[in-house]
Amino acid sequence: MKDVAMEAGVALGTVSKVINGLPVGESYRLRVEEAIKKLNYQVNSYAQGLKASRTYTVALLIPNTMNPYFAALTYQINLSLLKRKYRMLLCSTDFDPNAEQDYIIMAQQNKVDGIIGLTYNPDLRVPENVPFISIDRSIGPHIPCIASDNFAGGQMAAEKLADLGCRNVAFLRIGSSLTNEPNKRKAGFENGCLARNLSYSMKILDDGCPLSEFEAFLTEHMHGRKLDFDGLFCVTDLIALEVLKILKKLGLRVPEDVQVIGFDGVQPFNNGDYVCSTIVQPVKDIAEMCVELLLQENMTAKPPLVCLPVSYTYGHTTKDIPEGQERFS
Repeated sequence: MKDVAMEAGVALGTVSKVINGLPVGESYRLRVEEAIKKLNYQVNSYAQGLKASRTYTVALLIPNTMNPYFAALTYQINLSLLKRKYRMLLCSTDFDPNAEQDYIIMAQQNKVDGIIGLTYNPDLRVPENVPFISIDRSIGPHIPCIASDNFAGGQMAAEKLADLGCRNVAFLRIGSSLTNEPNKRKAGFENGCLARNLSYSMKILDDGCPLSEFEAFLTEHMHGRKLDFDGLFCVTDLIALEVLKILKKLGLRVPEDVQVIGFDGVQPFNNGDYVCSTIVQPVKDIAEMCVELLLQENMTAKPPLVCLPVSYTYGHTTKDIPEGQERFS
């Protein structure tokens, strides 16, 4: 900074003000910026942050970035942080409970200003002095949880299938044994079925179970070339994709023979096309809420749970064709 001040012919304090975005005379600012460029001066923002007891870095714990929903969430959280001049430390846990705990320790050592985590470790320990925002799972009384309204989403799926003429439906799920917000999709679906007098069945697999069990379940419900169910609700879009392959293998047409609704709102190329008709999670709003709450000063005043509204969108696997669109052949 002294070299920059000498090159620009200004006081050291003027250089400091320019670097920190404080107001100075326009001519001074231009001279300092020109000197910074000429000398290739780089601000040590980490040291700058330590001096201010803030590193402007937030850690994100996410299972992976291969899953399109996790990838979209990572992208939006990064954008929300960048907008506030923060950097993101990405920690991909691959669903490993030990890795989740190790990353929390590493994040502490790197003196991050806070952690946002989508985690699965049932015994996860979060130090009280580390600001933490959880996604989809309540971890403790002083750790806010941000989630979609999963109950409403499950109910919405059942009601939509009923509106589209379905009378006998099934719920397909692979899920964690943890008590978390996505588990509420099941209760919401049941509530919707009961409200609309839909006959329903459920096939629920534990994490790690082979998807072939879904094929066996659907095959058991085939009589001749007809499936007992005229509607299926899959707890994620990725499960819906696998189920669509199974239905094709069984010689069933979608949506003519059976209609399918997923959950998440996955858009593989972010071009407006969804992988199936789906309950859309408000990913951008989830990311913004996580970052906004994390960076608030008083963690104790923050709500324990924030549920954000979901919506339904057509994706070619149901019979409701929006005006101006055509069904895939």
